[in-house]
Amino acid sequence: QVKLSDTRSAALDAFNRAVQAVPAIEQCHMMAASFDYLLKVRTKDIASYRKVLGEKISALPHVAQTSTFVAMETVKDRY
Repeated sequence: QVKLSDTRSAALDAFNRAVQAVPAIEQCHMMAASFDYLLKVRTKDIASYRKVLGEKISALPHVAQTSTFVAMETVKDRY
């Protein structure tokens, strides 16, 4: 989850453009929720994820806060 410090159009556009340049971000969804964006990030391990989060995602324009959730096991996955 990503919360932005500014949600005016220019800030959203800057964030949206910057997300495109981060290969580890597979999906980015603008949300109607208590946070602004939901990202799906794929890395080879948790150490790689920490690096992407610290050096890439946290540095995206207007990022104020992030929250991370890790799927530990898939119990059901319907396509």
